[in-house]
Parts: sequence; structure tokens; C-alpha cells
Amino acid sequence: MSSGELLEIDPLELQFPFELKKQISCSLQLANKSDDYVAFKVKTTSPKKYCVRPNSGVVLPRSTCVVIVTMQAQREAPPDMQCKDKFLVQSVIVDQGPSTKDITTEMFSKESGNVVDEVKLRVAYVSPPQPPSPVPEGSEEGSSPRPSVSDNGNPNASELLAATRAYAEDIQQEKTSENLALMSRLTEEKNAAIKQNSKLRQELELVRREVSKQHGGFSLMFVVIIALLGIFLGYLLKK
Repeated sequence: MSSGELLEIDPLELQFPFELKKQISCSLQLANKSDDYVAFKVKTTSPKKYCVRPNSGVVLPRSTCVVIVTMQAQREAPPDMQCKDKFLVQSVIVDQGPSTKDITTEMFSKESGNVVDEVKLRVAYVSPPQPPSPVPEGSEEGSSPRPSVSDNGNPNASELLAATRAYAEDIQQEKTSENLALMSRLTEEKNAAIKQNSKLRQELELVRREVSKQHGGFSLMFVVIIALLGIFLGYLLKK
């Protein structure tokens, strides 16, 4: 914090977590510890590179004002990440009740007779914050991998989708196996029925021949046997 006579400024060094092609902002706090109204103006050696909001204003007695300094996106990094830019905060005591539109450049001119307090600020580039490690805390080498979880402790959407697909595939495989087994069993039963039907037909033909030899034609008993065999064959085919 500065030892300025009118405003206490914090920090005295503006630190920007430098990243290429990205706007970066930092804050500056101006504190008025006196009972006077203090007007301020913020200047920089690189006005096209920085945006200062507000760049001028009035700090009320016993109050503070926060200034946001935004560095425009840079296409290349400076050598050795060193920055030579500077900022200057000027402050003067003004009459009670001025507004921001009443602040003029002449108010901060020493030729105007006003006592102008000036504090210079440095600029530094720092490394951006590092992303958290993907390895969970407490994990040991050789331990089995754990499924990743979201911020609220639940599995993420991709893992839920993969698990759902795997479960559906298992169910489909089980149903396919059951269907194949059922079809195989029905085929075997059909083949057995066909064989049985053929055997009965052969036996029926033998009986017919024997009856024909004994009686020289069809008898009532033969008709009854034929009817019974027909009923039995129909039963087998329905089964």
C-alpha cells in the first residue's frame, strides 16, 4: 500500500496472469482516509493496451473506490515475460459535491496551483494458475483406476452412457442366446415328430397289408385301427 498523502493505493504492482490471446483484469483499490473529497485520475504509458474503469472519479471521505484495469488480448509474449508498462495515479482535494463530469485534466496540472499527489505503479506478468491434477489425492501407483466423477461426486455423463450401452448389449446377447436355444429345441421336437409320423405310417401300411392277406379286403377292425391311428397322428402333430 502506498504512502500517498491523499489516497492509499493497493497494490503498488499490478499483476496480470499472462495468457496469449486472452483479456486479463486486475483490481486497484483507492482508499480515502481523510475528511476531504479527493478526485483521482489514472494514467498509463500504454493507453491502447489497457482499459481502466473508471479512469477518473471522486473518492468520498472515509471511503474507498475500486478501479478495474483490463489488459487487452496479446498476440505474443514479451521477452523474458518482463513488462515495462507503468501507471500513474494522480489525486487532488476538491470542493464538496463534485461529480465525475466535473473532473478535468487541468485539475491535475501543477500549474493550476492545486497540490497534486502522484503515485507510480508497476506492472508484472505472472504465471497463470495451473489446472488441478487429474490424479485423485491419496491414489497410489499400481492401484486400480477409479471412474472419474463430476464436481458433485456423481459419475459423469459419458461413463453413465457407456455403462448403459454395455448393459443393453449384455441383455441383447442373453435374449439372443435364449432365442437360439428355443429354436433349436423346437426344431428337434419337430424332427422327432416327423420321424414318429413316418414310422407310424410304415406300421399302418404293414397292418393294412396283413389284413388284406388274411381277409382279402378291408374289414371293420381295419377301419377302427385306421381311425385310431389317425387320431393319434393328429395328436402328435398338434403337440
